[in-house]
Amino acid sequence: DELNEIYLYDVWRAAEIIKDYKEGEPILHLKLEDESPLEYRIGPKDNPLPFLRNPDILVGENDLTALSYLHEPAVLHNLKVRFLEPNHIYTYCGIVLVAINPYDQLQIYGEEVINAYSGQNMGDMDPHIFAVAEEAYKQMARDERNQSIIVSGESGAGKTVSAKYAMRFFATVGGSANDTNVEEKVLASSPIMEAIGNAKTTRNDNSSRFGKYIQIGFDRRYHIIGANMRTYLLEKSRVVFQAEDERNYHIFYQLCASASFPEFKDLALTSAEDFIFTSQGENIFIEGVNDAEDFKKTKEAFTLLGVKESNQSSIFRIIASILHLGNVEICSERDGDSCHISRNDPHLTHFCRLLGVELEQMEHWLCHRKLVTTSETYVKNMSRKQAANARDALAKHIYAHMFDWIVEHVNKSLHTSSKQHSFIGVLDIYGFETFEINSFEQFCINYANEKLQQQFNQHVFKLEQEEYMKEQIPWTLIDFYDNQPCIDLIEAKLGILDLLDEECKVPKGTDQNWCQKLYDRLSSSVHFQKPRMSNISFIIIHFADKVEYQCDGFLEKNRDTVYEEHINILKASKFQLVADLFQDTNKDGSSSTSSSSKSSRINVRSAKPTPKVPNKEHRKTVGHQFRSSLQLLMETLNATTPHYVRCIKPNDEKEAFSFDSRRAVQQLRACGVLETIRISAAGYPSRWTYPDFFNRYRVLMKKSDMTVGDKKLVCRNLLETLVKDPDKFQFGKTKIFFRAGQVAYLEKLRADKFRSACIKIQKTVFGRGYMARSRASFYQYWFQCCNYFPCPPPFAVFLRYAEQLRLIRAAVICQKQYRMVRERRGYLRVRRAVVTIQAFTRGMFTRRIFQEFLLHHKAMIIQKHVRGWLTRRKFKVARNAAITIQCAYRRMRAKRELKQLKIEARSAQHLKKLNTGMENKIVQLQRKMDDQTKDLKTQNEQLVVAKASLGSEVNKLQKELETMRSRQGDGGQLTSLKDELEKLRAELQEAHAHRKKLEEEHSNEKMRFEQVSCQSLKRRKYIFLYLVYQESSASQSVGRVQAELDEERQRYQNLLREFSRLEQRYDNLQEFQPGHRRNNSNQSSLESDSNYPSISTSEVGDTDDAIQLVEEMGVEKAAMDIGVFMKLQKRVRELEQERKRLQVNLEKMEDQSKRKVEQENADLAYNSLKRQELESENKKLKNDLNELRKAIADRASKNSSSNELQDGYNLLLGQLKAAIEELDVRKEEVLILRSQIVTTAQQKEKETTNHIETNNLPEWTNSKKPIDKEEALKSYHGLCDKASDWGYLNEDGELGLAYQGLKQVARLLEAQLQSQARKHDDELEAFHTQIELLKDDIEKKQEMLNHTMSLSPEAQVEYSVQQEITRLTNDNLDLKELVEKLEKNERKLKKQLRIYMKKVQELEAASQSTTAKPEMTRQVTVQRREKDFEGMLEYYKEDEALLVKTLITDMKPHAVSATVPCLPAYILFMCIRHADYINDDQKVHSLLTSTINAIKKVLKKNNDDFEMTSFWLANTSRLLHCLKQYSGDEAFMTQNTAKQNEHCLKNFDLAEYRQVLSDLSIQIYQQLVKVAEHVMQPMIVSAMLESESIPSLAGVKPMGYRNRSSSMDKDEEGPGSYTLEALIRQLGQFHGVMGEHGLDPEIAGQVVRQLFYSINAVTLNNLLLRKDVCSWSTGMQLRYNISQMEEWLRGKNLHQSGAVVNMEPVIQAAQLLQVKKKTSQDAEAICSLCTALTMQQIVKILNLYTPLNEFEERVTVSFIRNIQNRLQERNDVPMLLMDTKHTFPVLFPYTPSALSLETLHIPANLSLHFLTRV
Repeated sequence: DELNEIYLYDVWRAAEIIKDYKEGEPILHLKLEDESPLEYRIGPKDNPLPFLRNPDILVGENDLTALSYLHEPAVLHNLKVRFLEPNHIYTYCGIVLVAINPYDQLQIYGEEVINAYSGQNMGDMDPHIFAVAEEAYKQMARDERNQSIIVSGESGAGKTVSAKYAMRFFATVGGSANDTNVEEKVLASSPIMEAIGNAKTTRNDNSSRFGKYIQIGFDRRYHIIGANMRTYLLEKSRVVFQAEDERNYHIFYQLCASASFPEFKDLALTSAEDFIFTSQGENIFIEGVNDAEDFKKTKEAFTLLGVKESNQSSIFRIIASILHLGNVEICSERDGDSCHISRNDPHLTHFCRLLGVELEQMEHWLCHRKLVTTSETYVKNMSRKQAANARDALAKHIYAHMFDWIVEHVNKSLHTSSKQHSFIGVLDIYGFETFEINSFEQFCINYANEKLQQQFNQHVFKLEQEEYMKEQIPWTLIDFYDNQPCIDLIEAKLGILDLLDEECKVPKGTDQNWCQKLYDRLSSSVHFQKPRMSNISFIIIHFADKVEYQCDGFLEKNRDTVYEEHINILKASKFQLVADLFQDTNKDGSSSTSSSSKSSRINVRSAKPTPKVPNKEHRKTVGHQFRSSLQLLMETLNATTPHYVRCIKPNDEKEAFSFDSRRAVQQLRACGVLETIRISAAGYPSRWTYPDFFNRYRVLMKKSDMTVGDKKLVCRNLLETLVKDPDKFQFGKTKIFFRAGQVAYLEKLRADKFRSACIKIQKTVFGRGYMARSRASFYQYWFQCCNYFPCPPPFAVFLRYAEQLRLIRAAVICQKQYRMVRERRGYLRVRRAVVTIQAFTRGMFTRRIFQEFLLHHKAMIIQKHVRGWLTRRKFKVARNAAITIQCAYRRMRAKRELKQLKIEARSAQHLKKLNTGMENKIVQLQRKMDDQTKDLKTQNEQLVVAKASLGSEVNKLQKELETMRSRQGDGGQLTSLKDELEKLRAELQEAHAHRKKLEEEHSNEKMRFEQVSCQSLKRRKYIFLYLVYQESSASQSVGRVQAELDEERQRYQNLLREFSRLEQRYDNLQEFQPGHRRNNSNQSSLESDSNYPSISTSEVGDTDDAIQLVEEMGVEKAAMDIGVFMKLQKRVRELEQERKRLQVNLEKMEDQSKRKVEQENADLAYNSLKRQELESENKKLKNDLNELRKAIADRASKNSSSNELQDGYNLLLGQLKAAIEELDVRKEEVLILRSQIVTTAQQKEKETTNHIETNNLPEWTNSKKPIDKEEALKSYHGLCDKASDWGYLNEDGELGLAYQGLKQVARLLEAQLQSQARKHDDELEAFHTQIELLKDDIEKKQEMLNHTMSLSPEAQVEYSVQQEITRLTNDNLDLKELVEKLEKNERKLKKQLRIYMKKVQELEAASQSTTAKPEMTRQVTVQRREKDFEGMLEYYKEDEALLVKTLITDMKPHAVSATVPCLPAYILFMCIRHADYINDDQKVHSLLTSTINAIKKVLKKNNDDFEMTSFWLANTSRLLHCLKQYSGDEAFMTQNTAKQNEHCLKNFDLAEYRQVLSDLSIQIYQQLVKVAEHVMQPMIVSAMLESESIPSLAGVKPMGYRNRSSSMDKDEEGPGSYTLEALIRQLGQFHGVMGEHGLDPEIAGQVVRQLFYSINAVTLNNLLLRKDVCSWSTGMQLRYNISQMEEWLRGKNLHQSGAVVNMEPVIQAAQLLQVKKKTSQDAEAICSLCTALTMQQIVKILNLYTPLNEFEERVTVSFIRNIQNRLQERNDVPMLLMDTKHTFPVLFPYTPSALSLETLHIPANLSLHFLTRV
């Protein structure tokens, strides 16, 4: 029987035909789903024939166009089945994605889901919003055409969430290429727009009350560079009115919930229930929503988008002011035509204060308005209702402008200066709406949906036409619904909008008049109707439904009027933001097309009769602006490729996964899905490719047809045979097109064929087979009879005997089965009894023990409290008694002392003692005053004498100065040299004394250090013993520690991966920088990239022991030793300070070098002889002058108490300085004259002429800096006005030479003075720094003191003890560091001493030998010699770059393929050994650093080459093993030979470089895995799920539109291009390459394990997201593929690597697809089988399970619920998809090499001739 759909009571229901129907019969006999019969009348006057149902195999398809019968009930039924049974909320319908709101949180939007859909074709995966987003992103990149995603639906359908997830996909896949984080800003705009534009309605808790179109811009590399948002038709009326059970915009409630915050105290807000604008809905809360938390997210989003705190504060003030404005109470006057506001209204006061406007003006103009006529202007009172309307209009106007301002600033934040290459637009717009009362907002919304539906129909029609033309199918015109007449009714000339604008211009226009005009002019339209019972409403027949609109309020909402007086008051606000909001009100609407200003423009009625021409933009109504913005939107959408998402609301109660068919049908009609179905059904909706059709229906072919090689011809012949009507199908180039219902007919034929085949098999097997078996039994019995009887018996005897044998055999079988059942039942009964007895017994004993323990525990508690109470009572009694005794005793003593003091106070002796003391003080003060008077007189006399003596000394010094100038000879020089010699001797003696003192201090410190070191060693020993004890006690939790260690290792390796990524990003940024760059000349290109510290012991000597100790003890054990980590932290701080100090010193040295160069340039012109003489003379004069100053200063210091003497000294010193300056000036003038005279004389000698003019000024050639000629002329004319010849004064030029010397000396003195000044500044700066440090220290101590004083006395003691312990610990660590430094220096000196002694011995032996030392040779190939080599290679420092270039940079893996594996690592280590042998730490550091940097560069250059990455992973790990094997540590020497132990490193500990190489190995391993996964990624799905490893096993199902869409790449031939053999071959190639390069087998096993995890994750994720592969045949194929991979692992001896364990989830998924899924026993078996799968994964696979033919059955909903109930006990992580980026922590096991270094040979083709074996 065929199932049919019928339409009863406005809902589709399924029914079954129970009686054959013949054409013409009036009644159709049906049986409904509830088994009730139904007689369905059919006829032209009754009902047409009902629709046919699709086959069960097509029910639940993810694309509605794949259904054989395309009609409304089939679509509804398919959506319902997908939504309720497997809980699939997304379904394709051609080019439309239908999204049903689940009203529940689903785990299908994580980052792993985004990664799974990224890069996939749209039809390959299950329907999802990410698939639509990926399709748009792919088409943008492929076709270089802008895209749009149009999300529509009614309120509560999930439009906002869908648009949000689409933007999240773009932000993740197309993240910004730089650090601007544009994608984060794009996502951050969502909470802001939801806060200010979303509200709770009766249909949705987060309904968007505006439309928005977000353009996400991309650059040429398709990275996000910016975004822009346009908004449409904000519902402003919600600000002042909300219906029952609705709310205002979220931002109001968020702000009220955060009113208690300190920064919002001045807003004067309380609960939202206290404000009219937020309490009209009577419910201010939303279940499950925390407004305060949402407000924090909104503020964070504002901050992320760059909105300043001041602007945020202003926005919140404006929002609060709107709430206060709504609470302003307007009182009516008695006449009813006027009103007033109370002056004490607090809300009006808060409103004016928050907006910064005048209170009196606002109070006046809220109750009055201006009227302007041609002759006069007057003020009119307003009634209470008019004032309330004006108040509400002002509130709406303020909020609308604030909304526009926020949108504008969001766009500014998302704007980019880069050039936009393309964009993807996301349109989140309201769907078709119809309510009981429909007003202006619903009219605009439905008008917009009419325009969008027209664009949608045209696009669908265009795609259908393109598909037919592409396949060369004869195109026939398809009639589809065209809603252009309805659009013309609204927007055409003299349409509804034009008539509305015309009525708004009429001074006294009303809604009734406008409605009457509609009746008169539009009644002829077929889409316009007049209601029967109303004259103030009209009906428009939209594409979705009839809607009746109420005319009340249309004109007022279209005008959107607010009084200009209110706007002028707001413009005068003292807050800049408030004033800026309303400055553009009267400007030309140049920005009206930018954002949402189109929907919020107003018409302000002017109060002045201005003669100016009114602004045209200002006159535009809301309807006109909305029409313009909608036209701009349609132009944008038509210029892009659209993608459609239709959101459906399943029910009005917001229940999770509840489906109301009536509501769903209404929305399907409204959103255009059914129109898509109708257009598809009008043509050829079912389409099959030739290979798919052949594979599916080859069972209908004959054997002769199968011999034809051309599949197209076979399919053509088959269809022509099966379908007689040629109009039912068409043959295209690549596909076969079918009319509706033909696929179902073919499926019926296929099912009949299978059914007949099954009957034939049953007949053959169970019919003839049974007879054959019976005949065989008969012959067997006959032979037995023949053998039993001596002669052949009669036939009857034979039959009786045969019957007896059968009965005996049957009896034996029955006995056997019965005994088995009996014994089994007895055993089970005894077992249950024993188990029950044991359980009760154990429970009884356990309860007894527990009761006993409980009694003991309670007794102990009682005893504890009683004993405590007794002890406290006894203590209190004793304490009170002691206090009483103490008080009595102290009172007695105090009384005695008081009595004694009173007696002494009354006595005369006491008064006499007091007077005696006063007299003594008076006498002392009198004597002191007399002494000071005498001292003053003495000092005055001394001052007079000092003045006289100083005057005489000055005269004497001046005379001596003149005498010394006139004196010539060497006497002065000799005296000065003697003085200098005496000074040097004195300084030498002081230095010797200082040295002795330092040596004594050093010896004392050394003794003290030794004592402290003994104590620290003892303490370390105790700590070590404690750690040993802790280690022994921790041996019980080895497993847990190992797990934590693996976790730490993985975290560390993740950090390394992040470091390498950031390093790569840094390198990319460096390469991106324009311009020419070069390295410093003193650094090589390899050294410039070094990130590693030097190996010098002076730099790391004090921390390498600590690092080694951490490595030996482990991280967890070393964490217990606080001293080690504190020492490391202190060392880090010291290194940072040292770096800063060195930086400062470097800057100082650079300054000094610059000054030195300048000084050297100035000293080139010195005359050596004259300079020495003048310098000695000058030095002597300076000494004399300094002695004079010193004598004066000494005298002044002795007489410092006299102010008069100090003044005299200062006066005398000033005169002396003035005299010296005057003397210097005269000296310079004389020297300038002499120098010019000398220059003139030299010029005369060179020239042949005897006369020269006096006004010629010769050049000064003996100095680099020219002399000021004008100054020289002035000086000369001042000395000799009549001189005409420069050479007349001094012909020998002595004066000029003297001037030059003195000038250079002056420069030298100036430089010294500047250096001293700079030194003084540096010292001053250092002192300031020290003062700041001391201040900080004092502050910290003060805080510590305050903290201590605030504690209780007991806590103070404890805190002081802790502080003292900390101080002692730090001191102990410092002393320990000093001791370790001394010990390390001692060891270093001893080691150097041994090296030097060895070298001395070698030199002595070489000098004694008679033969000369042969010259060092450099051979290309090192030949085997008779002498023993040490396994070292020597090279010169200048050959290091060539060595690195040859071994690393230019090395190719095939060049050393025939040699020892990891040969470059061995050669590098032998070079390192030689550098260690000669104790050259710089050479070791340079070679290792260059090696590491070169390996990084090679890997960066070959970042996608598996062979090169594997080669360097092997060599890096081998070099790491060599450094460990030959490090000298006993832990690494256990497997070494004696010769290898001799080759250990002698001088350096390279533990730090071992860590660096270990990190580098981890990075290379991660790159190797990444390269391998990248190669295997496109192969996994095809090889594991799509290729037919077992031929003819997989079936083909009818596929929908998406597998025929343009999502496929044009150059792509289709999936399935990779087979399992190709995947296994690739794995074998990877393994072979790693083995060839000598990679450790353990590391290779870990690589294979990681690759198998990637195969498992990708396969399972695709299985969970694809319905077409969740079948029994896929499970069979998958198990076979996994078995083949396991066989490969066993063949490569990798079955112990853990790779098979990683494949366990896929293995269990394959088993889950194959097991039975019916009974509760099957459910229990599935739960015990699928332990590696989570509950979500198991349920998802069961929901996706799809039978490929009618002999399989779907999994029932009850079975899935049973599975869910059984799996509730599991504590699984709620995870659906596996993390494909997860990386296991890699472990590099230590594998020493058995190769002897001295036997290693270097091939000649490496060209390493500069290396010499040692």
